[in-house]
Amino acid sequence: MLLFLRMVVCLGILIAGKFSLKLQYNGDQVLHIVPETLQQVQHLQHLHSTLLLDLWKPLLPEDIQAGEDLHIRVPASLVQEVKDSLDQHTISYKILIHDVQELVDQSAPKDTSSRNQIPENYNYTQYHPMEEIYTWMAQIQKSNSELVTQHYLGETVENRTIYYLQISQPSDRTKKIIWMDCGIHAREWISPAFCQWFVKEILQNYESDPKIRKFLQNLDLYILPVLNIDGYIYSWETARLWRKNRSPHLNGTCYGTDLNRNFNSSWGTLGVSYNCSSEIFCGTGPESEPETRAVVQLIERKKSDILCYLTIHSYGQYILTPYGSTTEPPSNNEELMHVAQTAAAALREKYGTSYEVGSTSLILYSNSGSSRDWAHMIGIPFSYTFELRDKGTYGFILPADQIQPTCEETMLAVTTIIEYVDQKYFPGGAMMLTSANLGLSLCLTVVLTVIVP
Repeated sequence: MLLFLRMVVCLGILIAGKFSLKLQYNGDQVLHIVPETLQQVQHLQHLHSTLLLDLWKPLLPEDIQAGEDLHIRVPASLVQEVKDSLDQHTISYKILIHDVQELVDQSAPKDTSSRNQIPENYNYTQYHPMEEIYTWMAQIQKSNSELVTQHYLGETVENRTIYYLQISQPSDRTKKIIWMDCGIHAREWISPAFCQWFVKEILQNYESDPKIRKFLQNLDLYILPVLNIDGYIYSWETARLWRKNRSPHLNGTCYGTDLNRNFNSSWGTLGVSYNCSSEIFCGTGPESEPETRAVVQLIERKKSDILCYLTIHSYGQYILTPYGSTTEPPSNNEELMHVAQTAAAALREKYGTSYEVGSTSLILYSNSGSSRDWAHMIGIPFSYTFELRDKGTYGFILPADQIQPTCEETMLAVTTIIEYVDQKYFPGGAMMLTSANLGLSLCLTVVLTVIVP
């Protein structure tokens, strides 16, 4: 009888499938704390190190500062202990997320088995697992073959293929490039959702929108919907809050490198960890990860033609300029700031969402090894990181009903940047057209005057 019961339990696990293996966050809470004194900061740092709490903002305990927001996820088993400790040290707090698992369940699609994957019926207001994104990319190319090509970028640690999409209006001349990548950090699902939304909007509107038609005459768009494919799949199948890639370290005792700290831009100097268990482990060296190397190899080949590098993340509502590892501004900082502020203003007009603009080191925290800084350091003039919604109410678990408004407003900001770049490097397009039209008009006027006295 006992053997029979064990067999039933095992069968139940098999039937439940991969979902039974998922890491659960039942009862976990995210607390919002603003420490007021140095003593409170030190106590919070002590709590983090002794209880191994999950810092959401900032990412490093040494970046906890008096007067600055702290968002921290507390496992259910430690919630009461942490709250008691905060009360004892007169540290006030509020609960941002009462039950992390409830929010995780709400953000995942209820049923993916029957959804139609053709682009016309693709649901851009839901999050999609990687298998569906792969299918979407192939179908987008097939349905828009005159504009879209899918290109091989490289392989992940777990030997999955990384593709990017190129949107290019046919032309006899070599055009300049706008690069956009999404999904560097696995848990930031809104990022790949935006890349997909961006592609949809460009393809649906380029014929009717003169601004899109204008910049596609001069610029090709390279869009990488998910860079950290292994980590993204892991966040769907095992641990929703996984951040890094899935490279093994210390004989497989810990996993993952933060890909956005693995680029060769002051690598390993600030805002990183050399502990492979850390969320911000920077790898064993610059470009130690195959995902990073794949991006670097393509960008290095194309860098003379790339005018703008955009990398999409969440959360916090920032448009970040170089640099993260120094407060020394880039040579074109005034222009970078002007463009970012204009983009933030365009974004705000849609729903009133406010974004802060500035260099990472000045308005957020210091970090090194970011793709944004690396891109600018190798000579790409415009380089920005977008940290999308929200400011912490949902954090990394932004509900699906936030996808559309987030993407709509971000689209305005991104196209503002692209339009600026287009006008800067191709200022004569509209003027030449106007002059040509004017010349033609004058010729016709003369001819008609002669013919019809």
